[in-house]
Amino acid sequence: MRTLPWLTLFLMLLQSPAQAGDMTIADTVVKLPLAEDVTMDDAVDSMLLRANGLNFKMVARLPLSKELEAMGIESKHIEIFQFCDARIAAQMIQANLDFSAYLPCRITLIQDQDGKPWLVTLDLDKVIAMADLPPDLEELATKVRDTMMSIMQAGANGDL
Repeated sequence: MRTLPWLTLFLMLLQSPAQAGDMTIADTVVKLPLAEDVTMDDAVDSMLLRANGLNFKMVARLPLSKELEAMGIESKHIEIFQFCDARIAAQMIQANLDFSAYLPCRITLIQDQDGKPWLVTLDLDKVIAMADLPPDLEELATKVRDTMMSIMQAGANGDL
């Protein structure tokens, strides 16, 4: 029986660190700190501008910390941005329905316990490596990875 890519990643995370080759949840994500002179608003503006310039549509913006505050729960800043290139998404899903679990691509703008802001996303290299894609789809997946990293780098550096 073939194991689904997302299930493989999930099962790896459930294993003890020794069983998973000392892999932790932190090993499945890419994190970039915001540069010292970049505000969270600057990061958002930069990400949205870069995504637009790369034809990657922002399909959702979830201000999770505001939702928590509305429920009376104190929270550091947590905001989730979802991006997608619908043409690439359709091709990936057509090849394998399992890819739908990874859509749309997400970047979280979050403050750690010390208040330092970070951008966090899924490490697409790990997904691509276990996906066993034909060359044309691997090229598209790599393009998505590169686009997401470009968006994150723009945000982290405040590039407008």
